[in-house]
Amino acid sequence: MDIFLLVLGFVLMLVGILGSFLPVLPGPPISWVGLLLLYSTSAIAMNWTFLGITLAIALIVFGLDYVIPAMGTKKFGGTKAGVIGTTIGLLVALFFPVLGPFGIIIWPFLGALVGELLNKADKKTATKAAFGSFLGFLTGTFLKFMVAIVYLGLFISKAWEHSNALFPFFN
Repeated sequence: MDIFLLVLGFVLMLVGILGSFLPVLPGPPISWVGLLLLYSTSAIAMNWTFLGITLAIALIVFGLDYVIPAMGTKKFGGTKAGVIGTTIGLLVALFFPVLGPFGIIIWPFLGALVGELLNKADKKTATKAAFGSFLGFLTGTFLKFMVAIVYLGLFISKAWEHSNALFPFFN
């Protein structure tokens, strides 16, 4: 059973890394479930403090992923209409993945652009706000990716540390 939990946990780590880029998969929370499975093996003692802290980080990063693009829009001179457009664009990308994985980049950008243009902003200001939305998306993606990679490193180091107990047949 330990081998099954270890392999499934590792697969979830890899899916979590993919989830950093794919909007339909919550990357860090999936990676956290991989850590939970590792700590569920009989070879590794349960560490609720560690799991609680890593869960909190995963959930915060997951939440920030929806806030950062709107913050980027605002930072680059966007108005409330641009922030609303970015949010609508994110929702369109999530629920109607028309453009596939590129939709998560294009729709928030277009949403911010349309929101600013409807708010009577000139094209330069609207484009600048839309660019802020794009930078916000990249920032969120990078943050999710880094958390997933750190969780993978923690997973591998803990599994390696307890490799004798996890793989007794190799001793």
